[in-house]
Amino acid sequence: MTYYSIRHLTKFQYEHPISESMMETRMHPRNDSNQRCLSFSLSVSPRCRVFSHRDHLGNNVQHFDIPGEHSQLVIVAESLVEQQALMDIPHWLDPGAWEELDAMVSQDDYWEMLLPSKFSKPTAALLQLASDLNVCRRDDPLMLLHELNMRLYEWFRYVPKSTQVDSPIDEAIQSREGVCQDFAHSMIALVRLVGIPCRYVSGYLYHADEIKDRSTVDATHAWVEALLPHLGWVGFDPTNNLVAHQRHIRTALGRDYADVPPTRGIYRGATESQLFVAVNVSKYDEQPALDQDMPVPEDWSILIERAQEPPPPASPLLQLQQMQQQQ
Repeated sequence: MTYYSIRHLTKFQYEHPISESMMETRMHPRNDSNQRCLSFSLSVSPRCRVFSHRDHLGNNVQHFDIPGEHSQLVIVAESLVEQQALMDIPHWLDPGAWEELDAMVSQDDYWEMLLPSKFSKPTAALLQLASDLNVCRRDDPLMLLHELNMRLYEWFRYVPKSTQVDSPIDEAIQSREGVCQDFAHSMIALVRLVGIPCRYVSGYLYHADEIKDRSTVDATHAWVEALLPHLGWVGFDPTNNLVAHQRHIRTALGRDYADVPPTRGIYRGATESQLFVAVNVSKYDEQPALDQDMPVPEDWSILIERAQEPPPPASPLLQLQQMQQQQ
C-alpha cells in the first residue's frame, strides 16, 4: 500500500464585499478500483454548514451557502488516501479485441462516454488532428491508445496558463500548446471517434523528485480513462505520457471538465474577484495515524505565497465563480 495526503487551498478575493456565495466542490477523493479515501475534511471561511451528496457518477460533492457579507472565501480540503499497486498494463490485446469491445458497449450503458460533450467534440480542427495522427480502427484498441497517448504528448507543448478553463479544444490544437485539460479533452474526443468509451478524470498527481513530469506540481491534474475488454477502465495521462495507475489520485469522473470542476458557484454582488490556488501532495509508505494532524510540508507556505500572486481580474457582475484552472 501507498498513502498520500493532499492539501488543496482555494481562495476567492473580492475587491468589494459581496452579500452571498453559493458553492459546490469536487475535492473528495473517490473510493473505487485500487483507491480508498481514509479521511477527508473541508474547511470554509467564513464559517458555514457544509452539505454533501453523490452525483450520478459516484463523485463526492460538497456544497454550501454563505448568506452574509464577506470580502473573501477560503476553502481548504485535506485528504488521506490509500492506494494499492495495480498490475502493469500490457502493450496490446488479443486479436478480436475490437469485436469484444463492441460487444461490451452493446450490452451496457456507456452512451455518455461515447457522445460529444461540451469540451470534447469533433470540430474541424479535431478531425484534422485525427487525420494527422492516423486515428482510426487499426491494430487493437490498447495499442492505439498507447500510441495516441504518446503522440499527443509529442504534439502539444505543455505551457501553463496558455488556455483558460472555458477554452475550446481548437485553441490548443491550433497553437499546439495547452495545459492538462486540453491534452485530456483532445484525447477524449479522438478516442470517442473510434467507438471507445472515454471519460475525463479530475484529481491530483504525486510528483516524485526523481521523475520529471511536465505538469505543474502545485495544481490539480486531469487525465482520461478508456474502457477496454478484459481490463475495464484504464487511465492514460497524455500530458506526461503515462499510464495513469500509479501516483494518480482520482477525485471525480465526468464527460469532460464541465462536469467536474474542483469549484463551481455563484456570488451576489457587482465586483471583481481574484482566484488563488495551492496544492500539496505528500507520500507515505506507512499509514499515518488518523487521529493526528498530517505534518505540514516545508514548502506549503511557499505554495500559498505563490498562489496569492494575483492573476488577471475577472469581469464584474453577478456571475459564475471562476473555476480552477487545471494545470
